[in-house]
Amino acid sequence: MGVMATAICRNMLRDLRSERFRRDKALRQVFDFNTCKTPMAIDPIKDGIRSQVRIDFSGNVHKRLRGTDAEKRYATEVEVLKVLEQRGCPYVPRVLEEHPEELYFVSTNCGKPATQISKEKADKLFAKLEAEYGVRHLDAEPRNITYSDKLGCFCIIDFELAEILPNPNPQAPCPPP
Repeated sequence: MGVMATAICRNMLRDLRSERFRRDKALRQVFDFNTCKTPMAIDPIKDGIRSQVRIDFSGNVHKRLRGTDAEKRYATEVEVLKVLEQRGCPYVPRVLEEHPEELYFVSTNCGKPATQISKEKADKLFAKLEAEYGVRHLDAEPRNITYSDKLGCFCIIDFELAEILPNPNPQAPCPPP
């Protein structure tokens, strides 16, 4: 951070430490004192034993893994998402940032939970993922299906437990990294 940015940050911190800021819980939740940045994320979508998921103001997903085997689950999810991107799968999140030391990554948003999807339809989506892109989800439940208005299709999320299989279509050109 440059000298000018440091001075601006110092002034922001002074202002934010005012009495109003101490009373205003909402302000405290949207300012990151470590980076001097405003909203990294607002309200959690999921705040469970194994992970915390938040959506930032830009719509990106921030996921922090915790609990049993968090390191392994983090590495698996990031690796699987990268393999799926290489293989051209259009209906999964894309990794935008990785922070392995914090077991935290940022990805694109794949819409909202598809709460009305049937188990049968979800099973077909997971089977398609395996047959066309060589990834077995291993947590193939409707809760891991979203619907993206932007993409106009169902998407699959939550690849912590997934298994990468041989590429079923090795001739297909991979997009550049």
